[in-house]
Amino acid sequence: MDTEHKVIVGQCHCGAVRFEATLSDGFNTIRRCTCSYCRMRGAIAVSVEAGGIKIIRGEDALTSYRFNTGSAQHFFCSACGIYTHHQRQSNQKQYGVNVAVLDGVSPFDFAEVPVLDGVRHPNDTGGPARRAGTLRFIPAD
Repeated sequence: MDTEHKVIVGQCHCGAVRFEATLSDGFNTIRRCTCSYCRMRGAIAVSVEAGGIKIIRGEDALTSYRFNTGSAQHFFCSACGIYTHHQRQSNQKQYGVNVAVLDGVSPFDFAEVPVLDGVRHPNDTGGPARRAGTLRFIPAD
């Protein structure tokens, strides 16, 4: 599952938005974030370089949300409300894609997910990127 530059298809819950994403480094870039928006959204994202997302269907159904500095743009389906991807604040030439909307992938496929400190984001503080912790999934018997 960690194939470099893997092309994978995804869609929102209702199917109005369907897209292809070329993963930058397979699933090696999975992460969560502690910023107010990501904390509430609760998604695990994987990296895609600019130009690595191709909307197959429903571009007109996508809407977006920006907050704080406005540099990150979060996209979601206007019909079902599911977050599909976002343009990153830390690197405007990179997108984060919600792993939960990718065909055949679940956030629970990953035993450990790095959590980055988005509350003290490097673009806001001028400091280095900081890991806030690790999210772990331990399946029940």
